[in-house]
Amino acid sequence: MNNVAVLGATGSIGGNTLDVVARHPGRFRATVLTAHRQVEALVALCVQHRPELAVIADPALEAELSRRLVAAGVRCEVASGHAALATAAASSLCDTVVAAIVGAAGLESTLAAAHAGKRLLLANKESIVMAGPLLLEAVAAGGGALIPIDSEHNALFQCLPPQCLPGGHPDLRKSGVRRLILTASGGPFRGRTRTQLADITPDQACKHPNWVMGRKISVDSATLMNKGLEVIEAHHLFGAPADVIEVVVHPQSLIHSMVEYVDGSVLAQLGNPDMRTAIAHALAWPERVEAGVAPLNLTACAPLQFEQPDLVTFRCLALAFQALRESGDAPAVLNAANEIAVEAFLAGTLPFLSIADVVEAVLAELPAQAVVDVQSLCERDRVAREAARRILRNAC
Repeated sequence: MNNVAVLGATGSIGGNTLDVVARHPGRFRATVLTAHRQVEALVALCVQHRPELAVIADPALEAELSRRLVAAGVRCEVASGHAALATAAASSLCDTVVAAIVGAAGLESTLAAAHAGKRLLLANKESIVMAGPLLLEAVAAGGGALIPIDSEHNALFQCLPPQCLPGGHPDLRKSGVRRLILTASGGPFRGRTRTQLADITPDQACKHPNWVMGRKISVDSATLMNKGLEVIEAHHLFGAPADVIEVVVHPQSLIHSMVEYVDGSVLAQLGNPDMRTAIAHALAWPERVEAGVAPLNLTACAPLQFEQPDLVTFRCLALAFQALRESGDAPAVLNAANEIAVEAFLAGTLPFLSIADVVEAVLAELPAQAVVDVQSLCERDRVAREAARRILRNAC
């Protein structure tokens, strides 16, 4: 039995993970479930999955969580706070940790799981964007495994040779790899001009044409920042220089990513746009299990399209490549500024097109520094967020 901790259980990745887990009761068990503040949703999941431990990130809600679990007849341990999330990720209650907490808030628990030698299924791309070298060092020191469950990186993982496991820092060129090609749907505003994006609302930005996701990641998809973060993630996972990584817009979202080899071969991983495919692959790897995903009917598919991304209209992707080339903690600064800018957009206080402006200004104000340790990285994250907030205040 593989005991699974789902960090961020009430989100879309968490829900899809638990769906796959429930399909294989003799193979997987959800022993740790966590949420940020969604007590009612967490209790409902605990009723269904009967974990050993439930953690709520907001300590003010621990008493309510305990009361509701007792009322629902669920007997499990209850804890709260970010330290409790990290402790749970490293505990003996789980063998596998699904890191699905959104944003920088997931860094501490992701690192804890890596240090503890867990089989780490990474959906929290911000952790590796912020602290790629530190996370890879933790995985190596802990002796566990790192398997991406972003659909694009999981696709690369499936198309690369066995010696190119995430975090192994292989020489891709010695493995015959020419390019890693990340596909992007283009988001809900593909093909629009900057003028047409001047009055975009949060609800419009969150209506993704192919995927069902949370609001923050939906906005990142609309700005193409999500793809930029994935470029940085691919660099760390597979030891790929920036000039080996390419982004291609593929509106149908059926090809999730591709690997081009020096002999001209291109291997692609295809499937319906359903996160359960990548999650099931990562949970069972190196085996395969049924995921509940409908078979891909190629004869019913629309013609597959491919386009170059528009880096003038969707500047966040270009800024992510810039941060990757600057290296050091520039990706962490990029991520922090973007999180603050997206918060402001979702709150209705920042125009859609100004998200990139805020990120660019913060990158210019805070030149890259070497990544030394978690403490200094978190301090730079704080400074970058303060800079972004100040820029927002001055713009009002």
